Order: sequence, then structure tokens, then C-alpha cells
Amino acid sequence: MKPVYIFFFSAVFTFLSIGILNLANVDMPTWITSYVNDFLCMPVVLTICLKTVHFIKKDNAILLPILPIITLTSFYAIYFEWYLPQVENRYTSDWIDVLMYFCGALLFYSFQFISSKKKRPNRTLQY
Repeated sequence: MKPVYIFFFSAVFTFLSIGILNLANVDMPTWITSYVNDFLCMPVVLTICLKTVHFIKKDNAILLPILPIITLTSFYAIYFEWYLPQVENRYTSDWIDVLMYFCGALLFYSFQFISSKKKRPNRTLQY
């Protein structure tokens, strides 16, 4: 199995586990409840985007270029860390969350190249 998929399923499992533990009122370290899901968010979202592109284009060799990754990550950061805290009391703004989004996006960008170099040449998505 490709590293990007191993990470994807591990990230989804971790995200769900943290959610279930939160619902069960299990005490966890603050860094887990505050930052882990933000770090895992972009790799999960970007993997779904990549698989959607593969499905639409019928080409599994396509990789997401850095510009759409940065753009989507920026939209997530603006929406969840700037807009939502202004309109919904449940959300708080935290610049470390923004850093976690971008670190997760960088990890995804690295993983997609690692997993694709083993079998075939890379092609980035053409606009």
C-alpha cells in the first residue's frame, strides 16, 4: 500500500478516535485535543481531492501541484481561524492551528511524490 494511503487511513482513524474520546469525556493532553486534528485535516482533504482528480481524469499518475495545495490550505485557515471565530462562539482563532494546517499540507505534498516515484513518472495537474 502506498505511503499516502497508509497516512490517510491512519489520519482518519486518529481523527475519529480523538472525536470518540472527546465524546466520552476522556481527558487527553491539550496538544492532542487542540492541534492533532488540525495537522491531519489537510492531508485527509487533499487525498480526497487527489483521488477525485484521478477519478475524473482517469489518470492515477496525476499529482497535485503546490499552488492548489497552498490555496486550499489558505482557504481552510481563513475560514476556520478567521471567519468562523467571528460568527460562532464554538470556534476560537489560533495561529498554531494555521501552522498545523500548512505542516499537514507540506506532509501531503511530500507523501504524494514519495508514493508516486516508485512506479511511474509524475505528472502534475494541468489547468
